[in-house]
Amino acid sequence: MTGPIPQPRKPVILTVDDDPAVSRAVARDLRRHYGENYRIVRAESGPDALETLNELKLRGDTVAVFVADYRMPQMSGIDFLEEAMDLYPLARRVLLTAYADTHAAIDAINVVDLDHYLLKPWDPPEEKLYPVIDALLEAWRATGDRAVPHTKVIGHRWNERSW
Repeated sequence: MTGPIPQPRKPVILTVDDDPAVSRAVARDLRRHYGENYRIVRAESGPDALETLNELKLRGDTVAVFVADYRMPQMSGIDFLEEAMDLYPLARRVLLTAYADTHAAIDAINVVDLDHYLLKPWDPPEEKLYPVIDALLEAWRATGDRAVPHTKVIGHRWNERSW
């Protein structure tokens, strides 16, 4: 006799913000729109988020999107994303900030291959937050938890073996 088939766990959207009110608001807005298909996990510091990611990795969970605050006291959002990429290189990355800081945006793009730079406040989320996350989730689903296939070149066209 077989038991019920276990349901696969929902992919995770992880948010990191040191301000508890902002952390709750981001998680609330994400849960409201994506909670049916994704688990929304929040952390209030970069180190806490990395600890959570390690636990998720050990359980075999997948992470689809990181939403990280840029300015946090223990670890910047860029530093967090850089370390998080080692655990989940295919997860999409959003940097959330209250400051229109061009240098930070350029840094994030260059260091962590940032997918989106989003300014606070994101109200209304239907116009500012959800379209961004929708696009990133679509891109993530296109690759899922697998690497993009590569073409291996085994000979050059001018090589005798190529003819």
